[in-house]
Amino acid sequence: MRRALRQLHYLSVAAQVGSFRRTAEMCQVDQSVVSRALRQLEHNLGVSLFERTRSGVRLTPAGQQFLAEALPAVEQLESAGRTARAARRAESGLVRIGILTSLAGGFLRQLVQNYAERHPQVTIDVRDGGRRQHLAAVRARRLDAAIITGSEPVPGCETRELWRERVHVALPEGHALAARLKLDWQDLKAEHFIVSRAEPGPEVHDYIVRRSADYSTYPDVEEKAALQDTLMNLVSLGQGITLVSAAWTAVKVPGLVFRPLTARADIVPFSVVWSSENDNPAFLRFLQTAQFLTDRGRGVSVGDGAAAMNG
Repeated sequence: MRRALRQLHYLSVAAQVGSFRRTAEMCQVDQSVVSRALRQLEHNLGVSLFERTRSGVRLTPAGQQFLAEALPAVEQLESAGRTARAARRAESGLVRIGILTSLAGGFLRQLVQNYAERHPQVTIDVRDGGRRQHLAAVRARRLDAAIITGSEPVPGCETRELWRERVHVALPEGHALAARLKLDWQDLKAEHFIVSRAEPGPEVHDYIVRRSADYSTYPDVEEKAALQDTLMNLVSLGQGITLVSAAWTAVKVPGLVFRPLTARADIVPFSVVWSSENDNPAFLRFLQTAQFLTDRGRGVSVGDGAAAMNG
């Protein structure tokens, strides 16, 4: 089969360029290889496919008819070969994902785990960072995708909402509000919030200000030069409270508890953003897996600590 494909490829090229020498150059083989392959093809068919002259070669009537009938089959086989090679690359490729949330639990952890189990030869490179940083990397193809909050269209990119999570308040276990199972923004008016200067701190800060404004209050928010994991420990030590998405409730820190906010407005969508020009087969499989999990979970309510989805 492989030899026959090579013969047909040489035939097609030679018919276009009118020279075995130029055919060999274009196919990066010796001219003798091309001549021998085409003579063998003529021998097998029992007809002359080319008229050979000092100035080059041209197809005989029989050669023209044979090529016209064989060419569609060659193109179909080459297309099938490209598809097969793409599938093979998807089994042993690299997927680079930028995230803003935690991998400790919820939908994102389930997605990465499910994909890794289905495609063990694919490397999944998960990178922390900020929204702007990740989106710039997606546009520059340094990342295959970014997982961000919100579901608004991103200019120059494809966007698809995957799941939703309820916002939770992170509290020290000795806090007065820790005795309650659920909270609302009226309960938080007099509280001292702390957020990280690093991502996702700025986004959390803006969310606190926006939601507090809905209740005609301006919050007390302090920025800390600490990453999110360290911030959780500072909360547990009584330095303030903060807000997290449901996935963070899977993080175990001594003395730290989480309580959900009850308002419907405190259910946050998470979306995957990618470049429409991204043809990485491994990433396209990742996207398919994400959509499968989204469809499977559609209609499930957002529970306490659960990274579930709404339809």
